[in-house]
Amino acid sequence: MNDNDNNDPEEFLDAHEIVEMNALTISHQEPPDELHLLPLSERPFFPAQAQPLLMNEEPWLSTVKAIGETEQHMVGMVLIKPDDTDRMAGAADFHAVGTMVRMHNPTGEDGKIQFIAEGVRRFRIRKWLSTEPPYRVRVDYPDEPLGGDMHQIKAYGVAIINTIKDLLPLNPLYREEVQYFAQRINPNEPSKLTDFAASLTSADRNELQAVLATFPLLERMEKVLVLLNKELELAKLQSKIRSQVEDKVDDQQRKFFLREQLKAIQKELGLAKDDREADLERFTDRLDKLTVPEAVRERIDEELDKLRILEKGSSEYGVSRNYLDWITALPWGVHSKDKLNLKKARAVLDRDHDGLDDVKDRIIEFLAIGALKGEVGGSIVLLVGPPGVGKTSIGRSIADALGRKFYRFSVGGMRDEAEIKGHRRTYVGAMPGKIVHALKDVQTANPVIMLDEIDKIGASYHGDPASALLEVLDPEQNSDFQDHYLDVRFDLSKALFVCTANQLDGIPGPLLDRMEIIRLAGYITSEKIAIAKNHLWPRLLERAGLKASQVKLTDAALTAIIEGFAREAGVRHLEKLLGRILRKAAVKILTARGKNKGKPISVSAKNLSDYLGQPYFQKTKPMRGVGVVTGLAWTAMGGATLDVEATVVHSRNSGFKLTGKLGEVMQESAQIAYSYLSAHLADFGAPADFLDNRFLHLHVPEGATPKDGPSAGVTMTTALLSLARGKSINRPLAMTGEITLTGHVLPVGGIKEKVIAARRNGVMELILPEANRRDFEELPKHIREGFSAHFAKHYLDVYKAILASSH
Repeated sequence: MNDNDNNDPEEFLDAHEIVEMNALTISHQEPPDELHLLPLSERPFFPAQAQPLLMNEEPWLSTVKAIGETEQHMVGMVLIKPDDTDRMAGAADFHAVGTMVRMHNPTGEDGKIQFIAEGVRRFRIRKWLSTEPPYRVRVDYPDEPLGGDMHQIKAYGVAIINTIKDLLPLNPLYREEVQYFAQRINPNEPSKLTDFAASLTSADRNELQAVLATFPLLERMEKVLVLLNKELELAKLQSKIRSQVEDKVDDQQRKFFLREQLKAIQKELGLAKDDREADLERFTDRLDKLTVPEAVRERIDEELDKLRILEKGSSEYGVSRNYLDWITALPWGVHSKDKLNLKKARAVLDRDHDGLDDVKDRIIEFLAIGALKGEVGGSIVLLVGPPGVGKTSIGRSIADALGRKFYRFSVGGMRDEAEIKGHRRTYVGAMPGKIVHALKDVQTANPVIMLDEIDKIGASYHGDPASALLEVLDPEQNSDFQDHYLDVRFDLSKALFVCTANQLDGIPGPLLDRMEIIRLAGYITSEKIAIAKNHLWPRLLERAGLKASQVKLTDAALTAIIEGFAREAGVRHLEKLLGRILRKAAVKILTARGKNKGKPISVSAKNLSDYLGQPYFQKTKPMRGVGVVTGLAWTAMGGATLDVEATVVHSRNSGFKLTGKLGEVMQESAQIAYSYLSAHLADFGAPADFLDNRFLHLHVPEGATPKDGPSAGVTMTTALLSLARGKSINRPLAMTGEITLTGHVLPVGGIKEKVIAARRNGVMELILPEANRRDFEELPKHIREGFSAHFAKHYLDVYKAILASSH
């Protein structure tokens, strides 16, 4: 429609222009009686329309080819009831009325067919000739009666044109379509004008199909006018919303430009902002970049208003300013994206650590659950193991594997709960707790936070930090964590907490109950060698400023260091020893003269004593003899072998003496062993009256070292039995297990550490409680390899295992 068309609505139609308005003149040819059909899913096609259409080649390519073979290139476009043109529709799925369309320039590319569709006239399906693609039907072309007098037609036509004119200013897209329509079709034809007006609307597909299926013109114009008015109301509402948004944006832009101009003027005049304005601007700029909860934002706004009216020199101004500095520095709504690729996570763990395959598997399982959920969080991992086994570095690797920020702080010796939850603002010098410090440093709300040495946390009259940690480490509570200083809620549920401990005894039960426990045992010699070669030695060389070509360490020397100087479970002492070697090597390099200058230094097993002196541990076999048995013990430093000695002091009277700085539980185990044997000596081939008139002494060597625990019961019983029978165990054999007064053998802990200790001391035959069979069989293959293990439910099983080796 051109701008100069229909300026006077009264000139809309003349009677003679209506006479043949519904006649079809397509190259003076009659419309075809049979048509191929193409389905439409979103909305029907109207006779007044002309626009490009896009369809899938499969299954409509055959239909397009069949249309191209016809003389007039006509096709019927019909709306289908199911909203899916790719599904094979049946005859019942097609509406009865559609639009005959001339197809222009069909082209195919990338599995799609595109063509220009020019609407011609309505048709009605009379008979189906083919119910499968290519669809083919017999049609007729019903007349389109006026359905009323000319004055009504004219009035509705004027109303439709005026409504379209009202729509044009509200949406530029309408103007383009109207201009295109005016160029193709005489706007004084009311039928085509009505169909065009219907195509302009965004009405429901069923409402548009009802318009298409209405043949009487007046009735159709009534329906279209209703749809146009709805479209006009919708366009007005959209325009109002757009205007409001634009006004708001314009106001913000205006204020921004004014602020920038003010800054420029102040800069030119040499006017500096006062501290209050600078502070307020800094806090506001921080908030603009964050997603702050509404309750927190209200609290911040109250504090900002207070800061505006306080005197800068007052103490309360400083308190309020520090509070705002902390609360606006937190990462409200800022989260880093988790990397949940298990393959890459395993590669990171393998890169940073040698050995610990069982621990890595547990961590990967933990991450797998997070991958299924789409995020990792709401859990607390506790890494338990001896010093130097890599607990802290495992925590760092978890953070690297997830792509999260890492923050570590130690709670060992912490005695004040305020260090966890902060001080109240009423105190002078009040500060937030460690958790808030961590969040401020990492600037993300889902970091990996490591709480080191949690088993060494203390308590005092200032409060119990362990109790304060209950809220921090409980996924059900920490979504509303409240620091005393900030006094607002912060969501910690997305943070991953990793705690470390040497043993579980010092951790309160309620706190331990909230943790996922992962145990790290000690390393065997082969694992220590791999760690030293791949991690410790390269790192120490870099720290010392030396190259690998300047100082060489042989495998034999490394093995000698581990077996002679560093038998502990971890590798921290091993790292110190390697550092000592490099320090001595650096002195030799700098003081070398003559032909030795520039010559690389080689550290071998032969010259190792020049760097470290004589070994701490000599190659000694476990003690043997009558009344001497090797046991297995667990300590905070890992596993250890423990020789138990029993001897007869005199035969004047009966009695029993214990030495070796034994704890109460271990003393009770010795008394149980003595009582059990007193009642069953004859069952084991010993004189029944052996204990009646003999004073026995049982000793556990290294008397300066405190010892406790029930796991030496079987060992003590065996030592007393060996003494009573006068026979010794003739091969390396170690045992562990708790014994009862009825001779049952109960399970004990620390099996992995004890097995590693036995291997380290060359004892490859073990007696373990039957209930610990699973613990032994779940050990990595390289740790179990070479061991001969006997499992005992009752002490009789222990006796049978040692009977063949006694003489």
